[in-house]
Amino acid sequence: MNIIEYLKERSCIDALTSEEIAKSCEKPMKVYVGFDPTADSLHLGNLFGIILLAHFQRFGHTPVIVLGGTTGRIGDPSGKSIERPLLDVDTILNNVHSIRLHFEQILDFEGNLPRPLILNNDEWFQNFGVIDFMREVGKHFRVGAMLSKESVKARLQSEEGISFTEFSYQLIQAYDFYYLNAQYDVSMQMGGSDQWGNITAGIDLTRRLTGRSVYGLTWPLLTRSDGKKFGKSEEGAIWLSAKKCSPYQFYQYLIRIPDVDVISMMRKLTFMDLEAIAEIEEQMQKPGYTPNSAQKRLAEEITRIVHGKEGLEKALKVTSGAAPGKQAKLDADVLREIAKDMPNVSLSKEDVLGRTYAELAATSGLLSSKGEGGRMLKNGGAYINNDKIIDSSMQVQSDDLIEGEYLLLGAGKKKKVLISIKN
Repeated sequence: MNIIEYLKERSCIDALTSEEIAKSCEKPMKVYVGFDPTADSLHLGNLFGIILLAHFQRFGHTPVIVLGGTTGRIGDPSGKSIERPLLDVDTILNNVHSIRLHFEQILDFEGNLPRPLILNNDEWFQNFGVIDFMREVGKHFRVGAMLSKESVKARLQSEEGISFTEFSYQLIQAYDFYYLNAQYDVSMQMGGSDQWGNITAGIDLTRRLTGRSVYGLTWPLLTRSDGKKFGKSEEGAIWLSAKKCSPYQFYQYLIRIPDVDVISMMRKLTFMDLEAIAEIEEQMQKPGYTPNSAQKRLAEEITRIVHGKEGLEKALKVTSGAAPGKQAKLDADVLREIAKDMPNVSLSKEDVLGRTYAELAATSGLLSSKGEGGRMLKNGGAYINNDKIIDSSMQVQSDDLIEGEYLLLGAGKKKKVLISIKN
C-alpha cells in the first residue's frame, strides 16, 4: 500500500499540498519534520510527528529531523496567543542534545531501514548575515501574503499582537525547506495543521529559487473529545523524557484517556495493525467488554514506544504496587514512584520502629486517631506493605521497612500513605 493511503486509513492526514504526493511516494524520498528545542524534552503532542516519520521509514523513505537551533531562538507564533520567552544559546544547545534521544529511541538507526538524518539548522544559519538573508531570501516574500497566514492573522487580532521577530519566523522555516532540498534532496515537509502557512511558504520559496516541486503534509492536531489538548494534564505537559515524567506517570496519563478517544489515539500514536484496532473497537461495544482494557492496551503500546520494554515493565510494576489491595512485590523503586502520586510523610526510625498500626496511622495522618486505627483493624481494613494486619499488638520491626527506606500503610482498599524513613 502507498504510504499516503496508509496514513489516510489511520486518520493521520489533515491536508496535502498536492495530489501528486502519493505518486511521488512510490519511490524512496526524504521527508522532514522540524522540532524547536524550547525545552529539554519533547512532549506527548510531539510524538505524532515522530510516529509519522517512523511510518515513512518503514515504507522505505528516509526520515530527516531538523532540530531548530536557530528557529528555537526566534519562537514560532503558530498556535500561540503570546510570544514565547527567548532562550539563551547555552539552554538551546542543552535542549538540542537532550531531545535527540527521543528519536534514537523510536526510529531505527541500526537496522536495515533507511538511516534517519538529524540536523541542526544552526549549521546553515550561523554564518548567514542579516543583510545577505534579507537580500537573498526576504526579497522573495510579499508582506501581504505573510499577513494572510492564519498564525499571523490570529496574533494581529489579539491584544498581545506579534513582534517582528516572530513575524520573520516563516522566512527562516521556509529557507530550511529550500536548503534541505538543495543540499540533501529533501522533497517533503510534515507538520501539524497549524504549520500549513510555514510549509507552503517553504514550498513557494523552493520553487522560486530552484524551479523544483516539493510537497507538504499536515497532520491533525491532537485534541481530546472534551476539547482538552492531548498530552496535557492538570500538572502540565506529559513529557517524553523519563527524567521529567516517569514511565509510570506517562502510563497513568494514557490509561485515563476516555473511551471515546482511545481508538483514535491507537490509530495515530501506535504501530498496531488496523485490523487489531478495529477488533478492539468492536469489543468495546459488546456487553462483555472489560472496562478500561482498551486504555491498558493503548498505554502499553505507547509507553513501550517511548520508554522501551524496560520502561513499560517498570510502569506496570509500579502500577501493580500502587493498586489498592494488591499483593504485589514492593521495592524502593516502586515506592519512590508511588510517592509522586499519593500522600506521603517523612518520619524517623524512632517514630516508626516498635509502633503499632494504630499508632502509625495516627502519626502519619492516614487516620485521625489511634482509636480510628483500632476500628480499622477490627473491620479488616488495616494494611502494612499491602499485607492485611489482624493483630492489634503487632509492632513494626526493621525487616518490615522496604530496603530500609519505606513503609506503606493502608486503610481500606483506597486510602494509603507512604512513610519514608529519614536518614
